[in-house]
Amino acid sequence: MSNLNPRQIALEALITWDNGSKHADDILGALSQRHRLQGADHGLVQTLFYGVLRHITRLDAFIDELKRGRMNHENRCVLRIGIFQLFHTDIPPHAAVNETVSLARGMRGVINGILRNAQRKQKELEALAKTWPLAVSQSHPEFLIDRWIATHGEDATRKLCEWNNEPPPVYVRTNRLAPDGADSEAIVTEATHLAAKVKGKGGFHRLTSGAPPKEWLDAGLIYVQDPSTSVACDLLEPHRQERILDACAAPGGKAALLYDRMKGTGNILATDVSPDRLETVRQNLKRLGLWDRGIETAIMDWQRPAKNKVAQMPKFDGILVDVPCSNTGVIRRRVDVRWRLRPDEFLEMQRVQLAITESCLPVLKPGGRIVYSTCSLEPEENRGVVDLLLERHPDKLELEEIAESLPWRDGFDGAFAARLRLKK
Repeated sequence: MSNLNPRQIALEALITWDNGSKHADDILGALSQRHRLQGADHGLVQTLFYGVLRHITRLDAFIDELKRGRMNHENRCVLRIGIFQLFHTDIPPHAAVNETVSLARGMRGVINGILRNAQRKQKELEALAKTWPLAVSQSHPEFLIDRWIATHGEDATRKLCEWNNEPPPVYVRTNRLAPDGADSEAIVTEATHLAAKVKGKGGFHRLTSGAPPKEWLDAGLIYVQDPSTSVACDLLEPHRQERILDACAAPGGKAALLYDRMKGTGNILATDVSPDRLETVRQNLKRLGLWDRGIETAIMDWQRPAKNKVAQMPKFDGILVDVPCSNTGVIRRRVDVRWRLRPDEFLEMQRVQLAITESCLPVLKPGGRIVYSTCSLEPEENRGVVDLLLERHPDKLELEEIAESLPWRDGFDGAFAARLRLKK
């Protein structure tokens, strides 16, 4: 348990993020461990830190409307935390103001005055924000806004930005292959006060409050997983007794879902380039009771595969290639990814994605199918890669079907998947 005020820790996190290149999740993880954060304190630090990052451009614009004169970086961060609490949380205004003012090392009177003024002018400021460009009012990089408007239109782009700025819900998938033969679907379905079924996504439930029950996790009854992950798995259509390759398997959720679809039969080889990530796959599969039941793991760098390792592999009926991507379909969950992306990154990712997918083709059976998937919304990473595959392998590959999920339309994370068949 930390002796520090959670707001002080949130301020430390924000300053650390603002001054360096560390990812928000890594910063929060390190601070949580150092200060032994748990329960409500951890929740408040995460809410404030992640919330400010989601709304940072808008918050800075509000500060610029309210302040007079120069302000150092640390006090700007203090104000970001204060205004976020006033405008985006249910924290009582007096507590938000008083606790935030106590964070300031100087200019406490100024900070107090600005926050009191923000409280009084909240409706006026929020009305003003509606006149600002989307990049400011919704706190997204302008180049992303321009790309999305060109691809999806302005209305969809606004809805996507609004979606990205909301804390993500927690979804779980019931494990039909649970240890001891427990009927996980019945157990979770009956707990209507804890979870609600996701329409059209069998086995998926949205938690209605808080974190998943520890007893469900420990018993292997559920796996925390967004319904969008089923887009690629369902498109692959794995059958009983088939041999399937999950080429970029970490953290293991898709391999577990594929094995569920195969009724616990056949064989899956789950590979990843990172030994640490592959160990995470193993641990997740063990908790679900799936380890040593037909799923094996192996370290494999499909971007630069060793020819002898590929030659020694069996042929697969189906391959899932869930490639590394820009993550623009999961910005809601990866809170600072929007601020780390560069305009030229999508074509860079395309080259990596194409290399990984092409490297998997030699281990696909003639007549077998390969599903290429991302959690990106970007044309270069999605249809662009598929078109290149078809262009480069016209005598080998044929496109059968494309599926996608769009957050503003479907209500869960964004995903893209395309199924191609290797001609006999």
